[in-house]
This record gives sequence, structure tokens and C-alpha cells, in this order.
Amino acid sequence: MGRVAVVALPAEVDVSNAEQIRHDLAAVVTQDASLVIVDMSTTTFCDSAGVTALVRAVRQANASGAQLRLATSAPAVTRVLAITGVDRLIEIFPTVAAAMADPGAGTD
Repeated sequence: MGRVAVVALPAEVDVSNAEQIRHDLAAVVTQDASLVIVDMSTTTFCDSAGVTALVRAVRQANASGAQLRLATSAPAVTRVLAITGVDRLIEIFPTVAAAMADPGAGTD
């Protein structure tokens, strides 16, 4: 209960690494983290394969009773998340610290 995991993603999240990212996030969820923070603070590009990996990860987290949050402020990344509607599916915070400080963190 109350375990928080932070997973840092690379500068580019695309078809070349999206499957590995999905696998890595799934592994963290299966290790009983109650809150998974996806640190995209250094990510400057995310394509549709990356978005799909994030959506699959949040669905798996929700099914396991965990929360998944994103930490990103890169305009190109936040725009893609808004255009695809992912920002309505996953909570997005400007920093990892903000995602961890939110009062609802890990209280599902």
C-alpha cells in the first residue's frame, strides 16, 4: 500500500521504443505500486505509438487498482496528449514533485 514508482522515459518516445516502454510500465504495475509516475520531463517528442503505450499502461494500472500519472511540460508532448484526448484519461503534472505532492496520490 502506498508504494510510489517513478519511471523515467527517454527524450523521444516513438515506434522504436514504445513497446519496451509499455513492457517496463507493465512490469512496475505488476510489482504492486499504488502510484506510477511516468517522468517525461526530458521527453520532447511522443508519437502515436508512444501515446498507445501510455494508454495501455493506464488501463492496466486502473485494472490493478493503481494510479498512473504523467509528469511533463514540453509543449510538443502536452499538445499531442491534448489532441489525442489522453490528457482526459491520465492526470498530467508539470513535474514529478507536483505529481507526488498531489493530495490524492496513491489513495485509490
